[in-house]
Amino acid sequence: MYYSISRSRKTISFVLKLIVMISAITGTVMSAAAGRGSFMGGSRVFMYFTIQSNIAIALISITDGCLLMRDKAISKVWYTVKLAGTVSITLTGVVFAVLLAPILGRAAWSVPNTLTHLVVPLAAVADFFMVASGAETERRNVVYVVIPPLLYVIYAGIGYVKGWEFARGQIYPYFFLNWGSPAGAFGFIDEFPYMGCVWWILVLLVFLIATGWCYLAVAERIGKNALKELNKPEVPGD
Repeated sequence: MYYSISRSRKTISFVLKLIVMISAITGTVMSAAAGRGSFMGGSRVFMYFTIQSNIAIALISITDGCLLMRDKAISKVWYTVKLAGTVSITLTGVVFAVLLAPILGRAAWSVPNTLTHLVVPLAAVADFFMVASGAETERRNVVYVVIPPLLYVIYAGIGYVKGWEFARGQIYPYFFLNWGSPAGAFGFIDEFPYMGCVWWILVLLVFLIATGWCYLAVAERIGKNALKELNKPEVPGD
């Protein structure tokens, strides 16, 4: 199975991968250099799913670019890895825009936050569809998209129990992973955060599965159309 895509799509894919890599690296470095007083700043920046997913998708883009450039075979396993990375970075962008940015206000949209939460996710998703015609994966493999976020939930849970500081005086990375909130693990309350961590996690897992399923459906359609174009016989005189 190979990346059977046109030269123009390859070029666009390379540009998108470059945007992902540069934005992820720049955003991470700027966040780390911002200091502990800022959101996700200082050395603790690497404790957040945002930065971890940015680093992961940057590495995936580098590897994917090498495969694309050398026309190497791509396995279903690698395509599933690319899908999981793309869905994870999508989660990073959606959670920030929908749940975190409204809390942080105008300060949320700093340059590093914009790069890691907006530019990288958009470029990564666009690149996934740009090379969608190059490989396929079975729909049942969509369950693997929950692995990176679940591993992070375990990581954050260990940090909570051990009292790691993700930010000054805060032993959880995101409000929906604050097991000590008034809602606790399974509760519901009429104020923020409205429900316990377990329910938030379940909602996000459903989002991951639904997003992965939709990405595969769209990728399959794009792949079929691209394959038709590649196999389309040339008309004499064109």
